[in-house]
Amino acid sequence: MQTGLKAKLSAFMFLQYFIWGSWYVSMGTYLANRLKFGGQEIGAAYGAFAIGSMISPFFVGLIADRYFASEKLLAALGVLSGIVMCALPQMTQFSSFYPGLILYCALFAPTLALGNSLSLHHLRDSKRDFPRVKTLSAVGWIAGGVTLSALKGEQSATQFYLAGAASVAFGLFALTLPHTPPKKLGTDVSVGEILGLDALGLMRKPAFAVFIGCLFLICIPLYFYFVNMAIYLTELQWPNIAGRMTLAQVSDVIFLMLLPVMLKRLGYKVTIGIGILAWVTRYFLLAGSVNSAGAAQSALIFAAIVLHGVCYDFLFIAGQLYVDDAANERMRGAAQGFIAFILWGLGAFFGTMLAGRVLAAHKLATAVSTIEHDWRGIWLTPAYLASGVLVVFLIFFRSARPAAAALVAVSEDAAGVAPGPL
Repeated sequence: MQTGLKAKLSAFMFLQYFIWGSWYVSMGTYLANRLKFGGQEIGAAYGAFAIGSMISPFFVGLIADRYFASEKLLAALGVLSGIVMCALPQMTQFSSFYPGLILYCALFAPTLALGNSLSLHHLRDSKRDFPRVKTLSAVGWIAGGVTLSALKGEQSATQFYLAGAASVAFGLFALTLPHTPPKKLGTDVSVGEILGLDALGLMRKPAFAVFIGCLFLICIPLYFYFVNMAIYLTELQWPNIAGRMTLAQVSDVIFLMLLPVMLKRLGYKVTIGIGILAWVTRYFLLAGSVNSAGAAQSALIFAAIVLHGVCYDFLFIAGQLYVDDAANERMRGAAQGFIAFILWGLGAFFGTMLAGRVLAAHKLATAVSTIEHDWRGIWLTPAYLASGVLVVFLIFFRSARPAAAALVAVSEDAAGVAPGPL
């Protein structure tokens, strides 16, 4: 039954995503209001996680998998990242804060892959049990945001101390996990294998090439939400921002349960198209909320938040299943590594940088009450960009219906979605 192991892994996943959920959403507000960073600096700060995600595969593939036991490495990364996170509030200039945040992200990002790998290694029936264990990731993300709101820490350094303390606890808890020796001790691993570049041969398929191109392009407007949303709600003087925005993760779980039905009835093209359309709709809802007031404004903003399940599950989860279907057995691991590098690495980096530049470009010369930016202009920019991606995708993408195995896989995962910032 492995009841004790599954309980321990569930607690591990809860702590891991509690850390992430307690600072990522609210950091932009702290940087804008407390440190007075400009839009470009805020965008660059959010891009630090993209840099960490690009470093992480090299770290895991070239070092972790070959030399260190996973549980000991997770412990070291947890404690070290916690110390760095607690030091960030002392770094009040961008020239020190940005390198410090990159260091933190480079330490934290590898724990995501290592934690999944360790869990899959020890669970006897990973297809059944891993999704159930992973359910606590969603709960942890929500708990991090709710705890921060309860502490009223969205605009203060409290978020970093909360995440730092949780990181140290996470690292110490990792020592209780079962021993997991390095998987590739004494073997050579190529850079191409680590980044999934072996999957580049799939780009000869027109449909796959269109999909990868659209995935990269949609990442550019996508990150406007994560960089700017908390800043927008702060200027609107919303209370409990981090807690309220966790409704996005609740919707993730709900819409993931609907995904197998959508794929079976509509296929990849329509399902993924709906996912891109959801991003278009989300940004037009936010643009419409700018000139609204009272209950109407709140309704539009909450609708944009709750759309997250469609935005994420119908686009990215469905996209991962499409990649799994498109690749053969030998190439599936490489293909998933390639898509992760595009989504969390390159796409995130360019998307966050552009979002910051647009935020800076729409700074008002004179604030109107608490409003310091032209938010309608900010939200319309990604709305138009996402609309363009949708048109390209619908015209050029061709795909068969998903294989039965893919539908079975997503059905098994429905109880175990683990939303990160997406």
